[in-house]
Amino acid sequence: MSRYQDKAISDEILEKLSLKNRYAFLNNNLTAILKPEQFNFLRNVQRFCMRFEKKNNIQHSLDEDFYEWIPHFGKEGYVTRAYKFEEIDLNFEYFGLTVDLLRAIAIDMFDPQFDMALGATILAINPVKAHHEGRPEVLKALKDLVTGESPGAILITEPERGSDAVHMLSKCTQNEDGSFTLNGEKIYNTNAPKSKWVVTYACAEKDNGKTMAQFLINTNWDGFIVKRVYIPWVPKIWLGHEYFENLRVPHEYVLGGIGKGRDHLFEGLVPERVMIAMGNVGEAWGALSHAFLYINMRKQFNQEILKFQGVGFTFADLWARTTNFTLALLKFCEEYDAKMEKFGGEIPRNISQAMVASASHLKLEGARLSERTCYECANLMGGAGVCDNTMMQDLVGLSRIQEIVGGTRQIQQYILSMATRQLYKML
Repeated sequence: MSRYQDKAISDEILEKLSLKNRYAFLNNNLTAILKPEQFNFLRNVQRFCMRFEKKNNIQHSLDEDFYEWIPHFGKEGYVTRAYKFEEIDLNFEYFGLTVDLLRAIAIDMFDPQFDMALGATILAINPVKAHHEGRPEVLKALKDLVTGESPGAILITEPERGSDAVHMLSKCTQNEDGSFTLNGEKIYNTNAPKSKWVVTYACAEKDNGKTMAQFLINTNWDGFIVKRVYIPWVPKIWLGHEYFENLRVPHEYVLGGIGKGRDHLFEGLVPERVMIAMGNVGEAWGALSHAFLYINMRKQFNQEILKFQGVGFTFADLWARTTNFTLALLKFCEEYDAKMEKFGGEIPRNISQAMVASASHLKLEGARLSERTCYECANLMGGAGVCDNTMMQDLVGLSRIQEIVGGTRQIQQYILSMATRQLYKML
């Protein structure tokens, strides 16, 4: 099936908007920024995406199930490169948060909704890697997630709690054999209806975050029920509404017992928010690359529309913002990797806490960047930017939810306002 219902853009322009040309625009911008090994890795991911698109005749249309692509990307090590993954015998030679940033940008420009699904899988990978404790059952799940055998999901948000991740209503009861029984409800969890493995949280006492525990769940277990929540802005992504009905979790799959879940949840917030920012900057470059090619080709009043100041100046402003944010995010990732190496793979708590504000800065500004850049680039392209002939409609839709996912804009502002107070007290 063709991507579009009716062709509204000329063949000449559609061909020019190819993934190859959009990558070329990105690479011309990043050549002076990236180190040689970074640039080489980026190009490798790009080449894989271009070959995969061509070989499988991918149109990025609504009838394509991109969850079927995940095993192919996992086989290449492109679900995540944040870690080496020695414990599951993958031993990636080139890894780290910086590497994962480059992977995310390349894949987001290939298909932004697909990249968001991979990002949600990474959010499930992180706690499983951090707390597997060598248990073979958990390591098997970790390998399934990293190699793309299954997408993953992390279940935090609840219908009556929203962004309040501490005062959960989902309840866990510990049994005599060390297993737990879960009862409760979660919602808006990316990939959950498609996932075999999910990570979730529940409290021994409702509304008491100090009694929170963390669990790895196989969605095939009795007592796990999931329905799809359809969000029109991201029509190809499956988000879940989950119910725990006397769901028994064997003790081998308890990632953090009662009282440990809250710490485990908060330790994952820094990489989670940074990874959302990675998607945000990928969305911005995707939108810019479409607009860049279009405004250099589309003519109005006998000249390229780029030459009109309202178009050219607007694009220049968006281009500068995206470049500057890329530099900021790259710097953060490089420093994060340096600290991981310095401290043997586990950043000390005091340093990690200091990074919380920076992660919220990046998430807050990244979401704003995505929303403005995607909309304004679509605006510059006129009808071509809002019809279904290109992935601009995906980018505009996806950008609309970025200030909501992973902690709303107001939550990030609250965190930063509290950090402001803490910094003042340190004077």
